[in-house]
Amino acid sequence: MTDVREQSLEEVEGDAWGDPPADATTLVATVYQLRRKPIGSLEVEDLRVLLGQREGVPVLVPRALDILERDPLAEGDYYPGDLLNAVLNRVPGEYWAAHPGESARLRGLVDTIELDDVDDDELRAGIAALREPGAL
Repeated sequence: MTDVREQSLEEVEGDAWGDPPADATTLVATVYQLRRKPIGSLEVEDLRVLLGQREGVPVLVPRALDILERDPLAEGDYYPGDLLNAVLNRVPGEYWAAHPGESARLRGLVDTIELDDVDDDELRAGIAALREPGAL
């Protein structure tokens, strides 16, 4: 059996998109490209982009959580915590409801963050909201 980390998102999902449209934006072209990259080689920024577009959520959230558990403020191209921001604000609530173990992992890693260490207002608000009883 092939390790999922060696497969691309297209392979895991069984959904090859082909080439991006000729008039595709840079973001769309990037998503097409990242869907072909082995999941194990996706970097923080790659995960931020894909999850930000709600692509591959069931496959990519566990990988993102692995990274965030080691470094809750892992940084892609924008600011410390931009991956966490994508996970908090772009992954649908239905996903967390269907995956209570991963929801617990997210809560646990968020509890390790000092809000004073977070510069981004949206991320700070997302962390604070997740700490509220009954969140997610």
